[in-house]
Amino acid sequence: MTTDHAPTSGRPTLEQVARVAGVSRATVSRVVNGEASVDPRLRELVERAVTATRYVPNRAARSLVTGRTDAVALVVSEPDPAGDAAAAGALADPVFGRTVTGLLRVFGPRGVQLPVSHAADAASRDRLLAYLGQGHADGVVLFSTRPADPLAERLARGPLPLVLAGRPAGALPASYVALDQRACGLLAAVHLTRLHRSHSAVLTGPVDGAGADPAHRERSAGFSDGVTDHGAPAPALAAAAADTPAAGAAAARRLLAEHPATDAVFATSDLLALGALTALREAGRAVPEDVAVIGFGDGAAAGCAEPGLTTVREPVEEMAAETARLLLRQLDRRGERAPSVIFPPTLTVRATA
Repeated sequence: MTTDHAPTSGRPTLEQVARVAGVSRATVSRVVNGEASVDPRLRELVERAVTATRYVPNRAARSLVTGRTDAVALVVSEPDPAGDAAAAGALADPVFGRTVTGLLRVFGPRGVQLPVSHAADAASRDRLLAYLGQGHADGVVLFSTRPADPLAERLARGPLPLVLAGRPAGALPASYVALDQRACGLLAAVHLTRLHRSHSAVLTGPVDGAGADPAHRERSAGFSDGVTDHGAPAPALAAAAADTPAAGAAAARRLLAEHPATDAVFATSDLLALGALTALREAGRAVPEDVAVIGFGDGAAAGCAEPGLTTVREPVEEMAAETARLLLRQLDRRGERAPSVIFPPTLTVRATA
């Protein structure tokens, strides 16, 4: 790439980008228009030149050429929490912010906008589908908190490319990116077994009702299998009323009262693990000397816990970036369905186990 400076006046042109990148105008046009056949080395040169020149594509002209809107709808599908602070919803969850960060890492350099829509009930789902049917987006990323989401089925049968952020409850003709939830529990079990803990327990989120999340059950099942496969007794189980520190503390108090010999706890979320730490302090149980604790998620709260929380890491940003790549692949290949991707978990070891 040459060392030409960005233009000091006027709107940068394709010719100026081509000159800075040291490639042809046609190559710049192919990169800007998202063609997948460009050599990766040339694509990198052009993308660097676009940044250096502050080139901004003429979206109206580009849409006429490509037939695209350069927008992907990020749809959050969950019931309306109706002002319940304990169920503030996905939009207030730090995981959602990390998901957006990962999506933008991939969509941003391609000039793809990411408008967010919230579908809470049948009426809002109908409005969303009507909006998408008017050609306002090239594809959809669905972030759903519902175990069996009716919107997922309708979007999967529709004309727009779709990638789900998470594994669907049933078989759908759509790509998804998910974490191996059962492996998360297994990873925690193996670690605690190596620490010679013999009276373990699972602190899980709600197991039934509207707040139940199948992922908690899968992590719990993976942990139980891992513990018994290593010849230890099956772990005790305590279900919290909600996925919050307060509910986790309440469930942990019941757990300690019913199973005082407990020497290890796997909490199926970091929020529940934080509650368990509170209950253990109240009971005068030292962590990790008396009771080892492992959580799940590895968000900001895990590193700020006292002591630092050992936790199974969910690679949220990496998974979101892969979600964006799968959707762009479908767009670049004119609707060809991309294969789904399942990420393996890793363990972040801190002070609690």
